[in-house]
Amino acid sequence: MSQTPDRPQPQPGLLKIAPYVQGRAHAVPGVEPVKISANESPLGASPRAIAAYRAVAEKLEIYPEGSSRILREALGEVHGLDPERIVCGAGSDDILHLLAQSYLGEGDEAVMSRFGFSVYPIVTRGASAEIVMAPETDYRADVEALLAAVTEKTRMVFLANPNNPTGTYLGAGELDRLHKGLRPDILFVLDSAYAEYVTAPDYEVGIGLVNRAENVVMVRTFSKMGLAALRIGWMYGPPHVVNTVNRIRGPFNVGVPAQVAGAEAARDTGFTAELKNYNACWRDWLTRSLSSNRLRVVPSQANFVMVLFPDARQAADAFQALLERGLIVREIHGYGIPNGLRISIGTEAAMRGVVEVLKDFGAAGARD
Repeated sequence: MSQTPDRPQPQPGLLKIAPYVQGRAHAVPGVEPVKISANESPLGASPRAIAAYRAVAEKLEIYPEGSSRILREALGEVHGLDPERIVCGAGSDDILHLLAQSYLGEGDEAVMSRFGFSVYPIVTRGASAEIVMAPETDYRADVEALLAAVTEKTRMVFLANPNNPTGTYLGAGELDRLHKGLRPDILFVLDSAYAEYVTAPDYEVGIGLVNRAENVVMVRTFSKMGLAALRIGWMYGPPHVVNTVNRIRGPFNVGVPAQVAGAEAARDTGFTAELKNYNACWRDWLTRSLSSNRLRVVPSQANFVMVLFPDARQAADAFQALLERGLIVREIHGYGIPNGLRISIGTEAAMRGVVEVLKDFGAAGARD
């Protein structure tokens, strides 16, 4: 005879989820922190977005328009998209959860690359499905390995392009090859969170792929372009996917301040271009200044670089040395890269400070 549990029980599989661990936000006592661990904008937010946010401060008692129409129309205008094929959420994490809840269930599998974004396993297991990790080649997603990981149980494939925490990416040809190798009933989730920072000429953001297929969605975010505090994400997909996701999406999941600020941030293409140019300049400078026989900087197309040390002990020592100077970077042993640190592109002073500290660990030194 079965015994009644003495307290409510969670759904099977939920306790297998490793909770997301946020990067450190505080330096050692008495030292002013400089946070370059969360891939935030070093130039702040668009002035137009800030002005729009302030303008609604006296109307906080009013519910937001439920479909984020203001924001969807701005995104459609800027990117040349049909607003009816856009879904907005409270950060791209919200969109990823909605997609998993819509298309994954018990007995299903989702495939991702080995060092892909750590939220993918969370949303997959949250939907009672299992995650399958495909090996990478030199910290880069491998198309053949991803396709080899697909089984009859596969219902979704996640790809962060560029990837977090490695900064690597797949070009348009490889992206197309990956998609063509998937069954039509597998949803290909293309996470283009860092698209605003990519300078590679062969990069495909995903819009064309979505337009050509019925099983692809592109996911984006405003967090990396100055609005991390507002939690705004969005998705562009086929009408049938949009229709499904909207059925379970919270009716007021994006607040009015976020909608209006996001709309103006999207339209402020001048600020976005300035942010991209600043990032490219200091990303290249930091890569040159850190790269040496002892330290390897993996080529990045995002707003951060991943630095690889000879071993985990030296990475931990470097993290501590930076912390003592108030420079907070991201340890990535949780991703299975114990000898690596992820360093966001920050102010000039922060970048020069990082290089100065890491000279003791083998960095080449500042190269102006």
